[in-house]
Amino acid sequence: MAGEGLLARGAAVGLLNAVLGDGALLAQVLVAADGPLAGLTASDRARAQRLALAVLRHVEQADRVLDPHLRKKPPLSARNVLRLAVVELVVDGAAAHGVVNAAVNLVRHGNRTGHLTGLVNAVLRKVVDMPTPFAGMPAQRMPLWLRKPLVGVYGRDVVSAIEAVQGGPAPVDLTLKPGAVVDIPGAEVLPGGSLRITGPVQVSNLPGYADGLWWVQDAAAALAVRLLAPARGEKVADLCAAPGGKTLQMAAAGALVTAIDISEPRLARLRTNLVRTGLSAKVIAADVLHWQPEGPFDAVLLDAPCSATGTVRRHPDLPFVKDGSELADLTALQAQMLDRALALLRPGGRMVYCTCSLLPEEGEAQLAAVLARQPGLVVVRPDLPGVAAEWITPGGGLRLRPDYWAEKGGMDGFFMAMLQTPA
Repeated sequence: MAGEGLLARGAAVGLLNAVLGDGALLAQVLVAADGPLAGLTASDRARAQRLALAVLRHVEQADRVLDPHLRKKPPLSARNVLRLAVVELVVDGAAAHGVVNAAVNLVRHGNRTGHLTGLVNAVLRKVVDMPTPFAGMPAQRMPLWLRKPLVGVYGRDVVSAIEAVQGGPAPVDLTLKPGAVVDIPGAEVLPGGSLRITGPVQVSNLPGYADGLWWVQDAAAALAVRLLAPARGEKVADLCAAPGGKTLQMAAAGALVTAIDISEPRLARLRTNLVRTGLSAKVIAADVLHWQPEGPFDAVLLDAPCSATGTVRRHPDLPFVKDGSELADLTALQAQMLDRALALLRPGGRMVYCTCSLLPEEGEAQLAAVLARQPGLVVVRPDLPGVAAEWITPGGGLRLRPDYWAEKGGMDGFFMAMLQTPA
């Protein structure tokens, strides 16, 4: 089985079963000690993850191809084998013989799917005979609970453009330490200063990784620290800091950084990257709402917990796992954290609030609400290199969308705004 790539394919099906059947977040399944990737080599783990992500971006199209050939829906595991095969054939352009044989073997050795080998073989042979199975199909749509409000805010054309970007693999963006020079063939310097790599890469093998010259961070996320513009020697707090890209940015600027996150396990990655990059920060596992610092800060960055609806291009499992029911609790928490973050500032201090959400309730509405709650706050206009004027909202915030830089691979959806307190 291993020689035919079945281990990676079987693990990919296991990942799909966990997301589409159990409603589990892919990030949690990937690290589970007893999960589908347990015992696999690094290359098989990477291939399984890549295949699962590709299928999650094309479930809707794969089902449209398969459904006319299925009188009734097969068990989820067999259906995911079929979806995987379709995506390999259509998106990856993999050899038909190998894909079909692998799918047949997967159901033959699967739990309660052995009787479906004939069906899988017959259906996939029909798909192989189709010249362009996905031709004319739109990109996979977001679920109604998310798509409907986004259409109301941005319009159908914009939402369709966002979905088109989400249908492709996300590139890898790097933030370089100031003054670092890295030569990565094919990499592109983005208008905001990030370095973008397209295509599959092994991050730890890239030039500069071992020397700690950079870290992985989406170009949109990197703009939050560029907006805050921490200066050397300033006391700054990074609230909800894990996994730590923004902490590294501020430390690299010479700021005295205190990074706080409620999750000690999530902070482990930040600690590792601080060591690798030779940067320093005080790292604390604590609840931001109850944590008491020794004194006020010059600047605070709050990347608040949110729906993460702006990160679907990198996390295509989210639309299948979430249903929007958590939004009310999240917006209430964001408002609490906003007020708490402002209370940590010295007079005349500044704060950047950001969320990786496309929903105004977690962005523009939060900005308007905190301005009403706390008179005297000033919104600082986000005039930054690489930021187009139309990205700036009437209220002075910065609205980033996945369809921006679409020709370059897009960006995460974010809202961010900088507030200055009275002196």
